[in-house]
Amino acid sequence: MNSRERILGWVRRALADVPADERPYEEAVLREYLREHGTRTVEETVDLLAENLADYRAIVHRADAADLPLLITRLLAVQGAEEVLVPPGLPADWLAAADPVRVYDRADLTPQRMDRVGSVVTGCAVAIAETGTIVLDGSPDQGRRRISLIPDHHICVVRVPSQVVASVPGALERLDPTRPLTWISGPSATSDIELDRVEGVHGPRTLEVILLDD
Repeated sequence: MNSRERILGWVRRALADVPADERPYEEAVLREYLREHGTRTVEETVDLLAENLADYRAIVHRADAADLPLLITRLLAVQGAEEVLVPPGLPADWLAAADPVRVYDRADLTPQRMDRVGSVVTGCAVAIAETGTIVLDGSPDQGRRRISLIPDHHICVVRVPSQVVASVPGALERLDPTRPLTWISGPSATSDIELDRVEGVHGPRTLEVILLDD
């Protein structure tokens, strides 16, 4: 018997005398919290998202569909990216004007190969205004979790207002809990005991968010 089987055995024995229809967790946890804080228009909600993203040191841009390809091209050029990592379902027109070589995420793409790619461009599943959080769920325009963690530079396109919600409860209603969810609040960062902030330890050093008017 391994450790997993031993622990599961303890759980089964502890629950052996619990009636099948008992719901202590559901009844004990109150759901009376506010779903969102304050009343905002759609425009105010998007502005709050932009403000909180910037507060987390993400770089925020706004664009419409016509401007998007040139904006992405400029952001990649500023970073000096010679290659860009591309999820399989990224809209082709987003990179229509981009010069860098496209490296498509495939099963045989090793972490070492991805580490040589300077930038990645993805879409998102939902963005949360109150927390300045972007959530990826592994959909085709976002790719697997690893492609948003290894490159130093991440460009994430958020469609506004359709992908923007006010609060975390609103986001959870849209997300599938069985998918690989990545919650991003600013570029990767950590601090040691002396509070020296280091960025890029377990993700991109630079996060650029494009709020795309849809």
